[in-house]
Amino acid sequence: QVQLVESGGGLVQPGGSLRLSCAASLSIFSINVMGWYRQAPGKERELVASITRVGTTNYANSVKGRFTISRDNAKNTVYLQMNSLKPEDTAVYYCSAPVGVYWGQGTQVTVSS
Repeated sequence: QVQLVESGGGLVQPGGSLRLSCAASLSIFSINVMGWYRQAPGKERELVASITRVGTTNYANSVKGRFTISRDNAKNTVYLQMNSLKPEDTAVYYCSAPVGVYWGQGTQVTVSS
């Protein structure tokens, strides 16, 4: 079982940036797909971005061109760089690895002026 710990959330103004990190308790080298989800109040959890072991990425249409997912297998960490943030990006962001199997505790991202 892998434990995942997210960090990097917070309050940011519209147009700002944040970088989320997800540290795994064991090697992620063998984990094929890792991902970031988010859940806003009153909405279902949605997949924001995913990345395979070889670096193939996939993004929700709502974040394409603004968010970038990456992974550092040597540090057992996956990242989500979020730029040009909008109020509708406000949510709790969760790391999942393998996708849909193990989850972190979540980190709050609030985009507001």
